[in-house]
Amino acid sequence: MTNIVEDWHAKALGEAACAALRRNGFDAHYLDDAALALAHVESLVKPGMKVGFGGSMTLRGVGAQDRLRELGAEILDHNAPGLDPARKLELLRAQLTCDLFLSGSNALTLAGEIVNVDGNGNRVAALTFGPKKTVVVVGVNKIVRDLDEAFNRIETRASPMNNRRLERPNPCVKSGVCMDCQGETRICRVYSVLKRRPMLSDFTVLVVGENLGY
Repeated sequence: MTNIVEDWHAKALGEAACAALRRNGFDAHYLDDAALALAHVESLVKPGMKVGFGGSMTLRGVGAQDRLRELGAEILDHNAPGLDPARKLELLRAQLTCDLFLSGSNALTLAGEIVNVDGNGNRVAALTFGPKKTVVVVGVNKIVRDLDEAFNRIETRASPMNNRRLERPNPCVKSGVCMDCQGETRICRVYSVLKRRPMLSDFTVLVVGENLGY
């Protein structure tokens, strides 16, 4: 019975968020699981296509990079091991004009608003303008009621967990919640709210009925 209730709740929230996203101009789809989301992304990829990734643990978790590489895509991954700073910056810039940009999100409101925070701003820049096609994949664990809850989620979950993952010496790694630190190692620097689909963009949101990413 528990799984039935959880599946119902995930679908109810996910479909409500998708309806709001569509009202805001986004192409939005609710999918029951990550495998269906990956299949949707695969359908967009052609050999030789340049595909950028916005540092998403959601997409890494579903194996998107490896699968799209198998399909012949050129992966623009600024987090690949062994990159020197110059090459990393080159890849970050290349993502802004790639054929397909894939990203997760820190929060998605029931009003259809996509909320993110970045260190460099590369992800939110690409989500705003540049790539020929943009796809955001977001688990139902990221759905919140409104912008207040979105920023609360970032401060109490997404940011501390990403700081821990990246091994940053910031106060939230000890406290478990944002301390609004002021040091040079702070990764929460550029905040973005997409209230409507950016003009001139081809923008799809896939809401998945699973817990994905932070």
